[in-house]
Amino acid sequence: MTFLQITTVAPTVADVPETDTSISLLDLLLKGGWVMLPVLLLSIVAVFVIIERLIALSRASMKSAVFLDQVRSSIQKGDLNAAQIAVSKFDTPAATMVLKGIKRIGSPIKEIESAMENTGHVELMKLEKNMSLLSIVAAIAPMLGFVGTISGVIKIFYNISLADNISIGLIAGGLYEKMVTSATGLIVGIIAHAGYQLLNMKIESITLETEKAGVEFMDIITEN
Repeated sequence: MTFLQITTVAPTVADVPETDTSISLLDLLLKGGWVMLPVLLLSIVAVFVIIERLIALSRASMKSAVFLDQVRSSIQKGDLNAAQIAVSKFDTPAATMVLKGIKRIGSPIKEIESAMENTGHVELMKLEKNMSLLSIVAAIAPMLGFVGTISGVIKIFYNISLADNISIGLIAGGLYEKMVTSATGLIVGIIAHAGYQLLNMKIESITLETEKAGVEFMDIITEN
């Protein structure tokens, strides 16, 4: 009787096909459910406002000394037209306020101060454009993330009630929705809040520079 010897070879690690278990960022975000749509819209609004305000504030943050020296020289010579031309080249709150003061030269000092204060107030209000919108995004985005958390929990219990048992497969979908929406909402809220604080710091700096320019201009016209 002949016996056939069969040799079995255990598969090595290299022989086992690798399974790709990675997940893309887009797939992960899609697991957040419907709440991700408004959170995504809020993130677009926040980024747009931050970029637009940074550009606008960068243009408005020029030092007033650049044109005040020319204004002083022109006023000392009695050439108000040259002073106006020198200031009108700059599109900043300080320049607009000083230009208003130059146009009012010859009026009582109190009237000049009042006109400049009103102009400066209007110009500084323009710097705060859309800032309230950014603060709303910073407040609402985390709250929407919390709504997603509640929705995920509801989904978990609903799946359990249908299957009448508890397993990782049943609760995985709800957990994905819960964690992804919470994390995304917090991230968008943090970005919006950080942008709001950064922009406020720049606005305060421009406000200080504008007030400084107003004081220096009043010194110029009282000395001459």
